[in-house]
Amino acid sequence: MGFFEKIKAGLTRTKENIGHSLDNLFAGELTDDFYDELEETLILADMGVDTTMEVVDTLRRRTREAKIKDAQGARALLQDVIAQMLTVGEPGLALSQKPGVVLFIGVNGVGKTTTIGKLAARMKGEGQKVLLAAADTFRAAAADQLTIWAERAGVDIVKQHEGADPASVVFDALAAARARGCDAVLVDTAGRLHNKQNLMNELGKISRIIDRECPNSSRETLLVLDATTGQNGLIQAKQFQETAGLTGIVLTKLDGTAKGGIVLAIAHELGLPVKYIGVGEGVDDLMPFDPAAFARALI
Repeated sequence: MGFFEKIKAGLTRTKENIGHSLDNLFAGELTDDFYDELEETLILADMGVDTTMEVVDTLRRRTREAKIKDAQGARALLQDVIAQMLTVGEPGLALSQKPGVVLFIGVNGVGKTTTIGKLAARMKGEGQKVLLAAADTFRAAAADQLTIWAERAGVDIVKQHEGADPASVVFDALAAARARGCDAVLVDTAGRLHNKQNLMNELGKISRIIDRECPNSSRETLLVLDATTGQNGLIQAKQFQETAGLTGIVLTKLDGTAKGGIVLAIAHELGLPVKYIGVGEGVDDLMPFDPAAFARALI
Protein backbone atom coordinates (compact mmCIF):
# COMPACT_ATOMS: atom_id res chain seq x y z
CA MET A 1 0.00 0.00 0.00
CA GLY A 2 1.47 3.37 -1.04
CA PHE A 3 1.64 6.58 1.00
CA PHE A 4 -1.61 8.03 -0.34
CA GLU A 5 -3.56 4.81 0.26
CA LYS A 6 -2.17 4.49 3.80
CA ILE A 7 -2.88 8.13 4.56
CA LYS A 8 -6.39 7.80 3.18
CA ALA A 9 -6.96 4.72 5.33
CA GLY A 10 -5.39 6.44 8.34
CA LEU A 11 -7.68 9.44 7.92
CA THR A 12 -10.82 7.29 7.75
CA ARG A 13 -12.18 8.56 11.06
CA THR A 14 -11.44 12.17 10.18
CA LYS A 15 -13.15 11.67 6.82
CA GLU A 16 -16.16 10.13 8.55
CA ASN A 17 -16.25 13.20 10.78
CA ILE A 18 -16.09 15.82 8.03
CA GLY A 19 -16.43 14.00 4.71
CA HIS A 20 -20.21 14.17 4.38
CA SER A 21 -20.15 17.90 5.20
CA LEU A 22 -17.42 18.53 2.63
CA ASP A 23 -19.19 16.55 -0.08
CA ASN A 24 -22.38 18.51 0.48
CA LEU A 25 -20.47 21.79 0.56
CA PHE A 26 -18.63 21.21 -2.70
CA ALA A 27 -21.85 20.20 -4.44
CA GLY A 28 -23.32 23.64 -3.78
CA GLU A 29 -22.67 27.25 -4.73
CA LEU A 30 -19.63 29.38 -3.88
CA THR A 31 -21.43 31.79 -1.52
CA ASP A 32 -20.70 33.39 1.85
CA ASP A 33 -22.63 30.52 3.42
CA PHE A 34 -20.21 28.09 1.74
CA TYR A 35 -17.24 29.73 3.43
CA ASP A 36 -19.01 29.89 6.80
CA GLU A 37 -19.84 26.18 6.63
CA LEU A 38 -16.32 25.32 5.48
CA GLU A 39 -14.94 27.16 8.51
CA GLU A 40 -17.16 25.16 10.84
CA THR A 41 -16.23 21.86 9.17
CA LEU A 42 -12.48 22.46 9.39
CA ILE A 43 -12.69 23.52 13.03
CA LEU A 44 -14.52 20.22 13.70
CA ALA A 45 -11.50 18.44 12.22
CA ASP A 46 -9.39 20.15 14.94
CA MET A 47 -7.58 22.46 12.57
CA GLY A 48 -7.81 25.21 15.16
CA VAL A 49 -9.57 28.57 14.81
CA ASP A 50 -6.55 30.64 13.72
CA THR A 51 -5.39 28.10 11.15
CA THR A 52 -8.92 27.59 9.82
CA MET A 53 -9.43 31.34 9.39
CA GLU A 54 -6.20 31.60 7.40
CA VAL A 55 -7.12 28.63 5.20
CA VAL A 56 -10.57 30.03 4.43
CA ASP A 57 -9.30 33.59 3.83
CA THR A 58 -6.62 32.28 1.48
CA LEU A 59 -9.16 30.14 -0.37
CA ARG A 60 -11.50 33.14 -0.79
CA ARG A 61 -8.69 35.20 -2.27
CA ARG A 62 -7.48 32.49 -4.61
CA THR A 63 -10.93 31.57 -5.94
CA ARG A 64 -11.53 35.25 -6.62
CA GLU A 65 -8.16 35.60 -8.42
CA ALA A 66 -8.83 32.44 -10.47
CA LYS A 67 -12.41 33.62 -11.21
CA ILE A 68 -13.83 30.31 -9.94
CA LYS A 69 -17.58 30.52 -9.51
CA ASP A 70 -18.63 27.01 -8.42
CA ALA A 71 -17.80 25.23 -5.19
CA GLN A 72 -16.52 22.08 -6.91
CA GLY A 73 -13.88 24.18 -8.64
CA ALA A 74 -12.68 25.36 -5.22
CA ARG A 75 -11.94 21.81 -4.01
CA ALA A 76 -8.60 21.42 -5.81
CA LEU A 77 -7.63 24.93 -4.70
CA LEU A 78 -8.38 24.02 -1.07
CA GLN A 79 -6.10 20.98 -1.35
CA ASP A 80 -3.36 23.23 -2.71
CA VAL A 81 -3.82 25.82 0.07
CA ILE A 82 -3.55 23.09 2.73
CA ALA A 83 -0.55 21.42 1.08
CA GLN A 84 1.31 24.74 0.91
CA MET A 85 0.55 25.49 4.54
CA LEU A 86 1.87 22.05 5.52
CA THR A 87 5.11 22.60 3.62
CA VAL A 88 7.31 24.13 6.32
CA GLY A 89 10.92 23.48 7.28
CA GLU A 90 12.98 20.61 5.96
CA PRO A 91 11.32 17.26 5.16
CA GLY A 92 12.99 14.11 6.44
CA LEU A 93 15.94 13.92 8.81
CA ALA A 94 19.06 16.01 8.18
CA LEU A 95 21.77 13.67 9.47
CA SER A 96 24.67 14.22 7.08
CA GLN A 97 27.33 14.60 9.82
CA LYS A 98 27.80 11.21 11.46
CA PRO A 99 26.88 9.92 13.90
CA GLY A 100 23.63 11.85 13.54
CA VAL A 101 21.73 12.10 16.82
CA VAL A 102 17.92 12.07 16.98
CA LEU A 103 16.48 13.01 20.36
CA PHE A 104 12.89 11.84 20.89
CA ILE A 105 10.87 13.73 23.47
CA GLY A 106 7.21 13.72 24.50
CA VAL A 107 4.93 12.78 27.36
CA ASN A 108 4.36 9.18 28.38
CA GLY A 109 1.84 7.18 26.37
CA VAL A 110 2.23 8.89 22.99
CA GLY A 111 4.05 5.96 21.36
CA LYS A 112 7.58 7.34 21.65
CA THR A 113 9.40 4.04 22.15
CA THR A 114 7.37 2.34 19.43
CA THR A 115 8.13 5.22 17.06
CA ILE A 116 11.87 4.86 17.71
CA GLY A 117 11.71 1.14 16.97
CA LYS A 118 9.79 1.69 13.73
CA LEU A 119 12.16 4.43 12.59
CA ALA A 120 15.16 2.23 13.41
CA ALA A 121 13.71 -0.54 11.24
CA ARG A 122 13.06 1.91 8.39
CA MET A 123 16.58 3.38 8.57
CA LYS A 124 18.20 -0.04 8.72
CA GLY A 125 16.15 -1.06 5.69
CA GLU A 126 17.65 1.94 3.89
CA GLY A 127 21.13 0.62 4.63
CA GLN A 128 22.00 2.77 7.66
CA LYS A 129 23.74 1.51 10.79
CA VAL A 130 21.58 2.57 13.73
CA LEU A 131 22.10 2.46 17.49
CA LEU A 132 19.37 2.96 20.12
CA ALA A 133 19.99 4.70 23.46
CA ALA A 134 17.60 3.78 26.30
CA ALA A 135 17.80 7.11 28.15
CA ASP A 136 14.31 6.84 29.66
CA THR A 137 15.63 5.30 32.86
CA PHE A 138 12.78 6.48 35.09
CA ARG A 139 9.86 4.55 33.63
CA ALA A 140 9.72 0.93 34.67
CA ALA A 141 10.39 -1.43 31.75
CA ALA A 142 11.09 1.41 29.27
CA ALA A 143 14.50 -0.05 28.43
CA ASP A 144 12.98 -3.54 28.15
CA GLN A 145 10.38 -2.25 25.69
CA LEU A 146 13.08 -0.51 23.61
CA THR A 147 15.20 -3.68 23.70
CA ILE A 148 12.33 -5.66 22.15
CA TRP A 149 12.14 -3.08 19.35
CA ALA A 150 15.93 -3.17 18.89
CA GLU A 151 15.76 -6.94 18.43
CA ARG A 152 12.80 -6.63 16.08
CA ALA A 153 14.58 -4.02 13.98
CA GLY A 154 17.92 -5.84 14.13
CA VAL A 155 19.88 -2.91 15.60
CA ASP A 156 22.14 -2.44 18.65
CA ILE A 157 21.04 -0.83 21.90
CA VAL A 158 22.90 0.80 24.79
CA LYS A 159 21.16 0.77 28.18
CA GLN A 160 21.83 0.82 31.91
CA HIS A 161 19.92 -0.13 35.05
CA GLU A 162 16.59 1.46 35.97
CA GLY A 163 17.13 4.82 37.68
CA ALA A 164 20.53 5.39 36.09
CA ASP A 165 21.59 8.87 34.95
CA PRO A 166 20.06 9.35 31.47
CA ALA A 167 22.97 11.56 30.38
CA SER A 168 25.43 8.76 31.18
CA VAL A 169 23.43 6.40 28.93
CA VAL A 170 23.71 8.94 26.12
CA PHE A 171 27.44 9.33 26.81
CA ASP A 172 27.94 5.55 26.50
CA ALA A 173 25.77 5.39 23.38
CA LEU A 174 27.73 8.13 21.61
CA ALA A 175 31.03 6.41 22.45
CA ALA A 176 29.66 3.11 21.12
CA ALA A 177 28.32 4.79 17.97
CA ARG A 178 31.71 6.31 17.17
CA ALA A 179 33.52 3.03 17.85
CA ARG A 180 31.10 1.01 15.69
CA GLY A 181 30.87 3.52 12.83
CA CYS A 182 27.13 4.11 13.26
CA ASP A 183 25.23 6.49 11.01
CA ALA A 184 22.66 7.48 13.63
CA VAL A 185 21.85 7.28 17.34
CA LEU A 186 18.15 7.34 18.27
CA VAL A 187 17.70 8.48 21.89
CA ASP A 188 14.62 7.65 23.96
CA THR A 189 14.04 10.16 26.79
CA ALA A 190 11.81 10.34 29.86
CA GLY A 191 8.25 11.48 29.24
CA ARG A 192 7.57 12.59 32.79
CA LEU A 193 9.60 13.39 35.91
CA HIS A 194 8.49 14.92 39.21
CA ASN A 195 7.76 18.21 37.53
CA LYS A 196 8.25 19.97 34.20
CA GLN A 197 11.41 21.76 35.37
CA ASN A 198 13.09 18.47 36.28
CA LEU A 199 12.24 17.07 32.88
CA MET A 200 13.59 20.11 31.07
CA ASN A 201 16.76 20.08 33.19
CA GLU A 202 17.30 16.45 32.22
CA LEU A 203 16.86 17.22 28.52
CA GLY A 204 19.30 20.11 28.89
CA LYS A 205 21.89 17.84 30.49
CA ILE A 206 21.55 15.32 27.65
CA SER A 207 21.94 18.11 25.09
CA ARG A 208 25.16 19.30 26.75
CA ILE A 209 26.58 15.75 26.62
CA ILE A 210 25.82 15.57 22.88
CA ASP A 211 27.38 19.01 22.32
CA ARG A 212 30.53 17.96 24.16
CA GLU A 213 30.96 14.45 22.81
CA CYS A 214 29.76 14.92 19.22
CA PRO A 215 30.02 18.68 18.55
CA ASN A 216 30.04 18.28 14.76
CA SER A 217 27.28 15.68 14.50
CA SER A 218 23.94 16.47 12.90
CA ARG A 219 21.09 16.61 15.39
CA GLU A 220 17.31 16.44 15.28
CA THR A 221 14.98 16.96 18.24
CA LEU A 222 11.62 15.39 17.48
CA LEU A 223 8.50 15.74 19.57
CA VAL A 224 6.26 12.67 19.41
CA LEU A 225 2.58 13.59 19.69
CA ASP A 226 -0.56 11.46 19.89
CA ALA A 227 -2.92 12.77 17.19
CA THR A 228 -5.97 11.74 19.21
CA THR A 229 -5.19 14.41 21.84
CA GLY A 230 -6.01 17.15 19.30
CA GLN A 231 -5.55 20.69 20.61
CA ASN A 232 -3.93 19.40 23.82
CA GLY A 233 -1.17 18.07 21.60
CA LEU A 234 -0.70 21.55 20.19
CA ILE A 235 -0.35 22.94 23.73
CA GLN A 236 2.28 20.28 24.51
CA ALA A 237 4.15 21.16 21.33
CA LYS A 238 4.23 24.86 22.26
CA GLN A 239 5.65 24.05 25.71
CA PHE A 240 8.35 21.75 24.38
CA GLN A 241 9.19 24.16 21.57
CA GLU A 242 9.91 26.88 24.13
CA THR A 243 12.20 24.72 26.24
CA ALA A 244 13.71 22.05 23.99
CA GLY A 245 14.24 23.69 20.59
CA LEU A 246 12.31 21.26 18.41
CA THR A 247 13.24 20.55 14.79
CA GLY A 248 10.14 18.55 13.92
CA ILE A 249 7.10 16.52 14.93
CA VAL A 250 6.21 12.85 14.71
CA LEU A 251 2.45 12.39 14.84
CA THR A 252 1.28 8.96 16.02
CA LYS A 253 -2.12 7.23 16.08
CA LEU A 254 -3.42 9.24 13.14
CA ASP A 255 -5.54 6.21 12.24
CA GLY A 256 -7.40 6.45 15.54
CA THR A 257 -8.56 10.07 15.48
CA ALA A 258 -11.45 11.99 13.95
CA LYS A 259 -9.36 15.16 14.24
CA GLY A 260 -6.59 14.80 11.65
CA GLY A 261 -6.64 18.55 11.05
CA ILE A 262 -4.31 18.93 14.05
CA VAL A 263 -1.44 18.26 11.61
CA LEU A 264 -2.17 21.56 9.90
CA ALA A 265 -2.55 23.47 13.17
CA ILE A 266 0.89 22.28 14.31
CA ALA A 267 2.62 23.13 11.04
CA HIS A 268 0.95 26.54 10.76
CA GLU A 269 1.02 27.76 14.37
CA LEU A 270 4.48 26.45 15.30
CA GLY A 271 6.21 26.56 11.92
CA LEU A 272 7.43 23.02 12.59
CA PRO A 273 7.56 20.34 9.91
CA VAL A 274 5.75 17.08 10.53
CA LYS A 275 8.57 14.63 9.72
CA TYR A 276 6.76 11.31 10.15
CA ILE A 277 3.24 10.09 10.82
CA GLY A 278 2.03 6.83 12.30
CA VAL A 279 -0.96 5.34 10.49
CA GLY A 280 -1.16 1.88 12.04
CA GLU A 281 0.41 -0.71 14.32
CA GLY A 282 2.74 -2.39 11.82
CA VAL A 283 6.49 -1.81 11.73
CA ASP A 284 6.12 -0.21 8.29
CA ASP A 285 3.26 2.09 9.34
CA LEU A 286 5.55 4.98 10.30
CA MET A 287 5.83 7.01 7.12
CA PRO A 288 7.66 10.14 5.99
CA PHE A 289 5.16 12.97 5.76
CA ASP A 290 3.99 14.09 2.31
CA PRO A 291 2.02 17.39 2.48
CA ALA A 292 0.39 17.08 -0.96
CA ALA A 293 -0.76 13.48 -0.41
CA PHE A 294 -2.05 14.37 3.06
CA ALA A 295 -4.06 17.33 1.73
CA ARG A 296 -5.52 15.18 -1.05
CA ALA A 297 -6.50 12.41 1.37
CA LEU A 298 -8.07 14.91 3.79
CA ILE A 299 -10.05 16.91 1.23
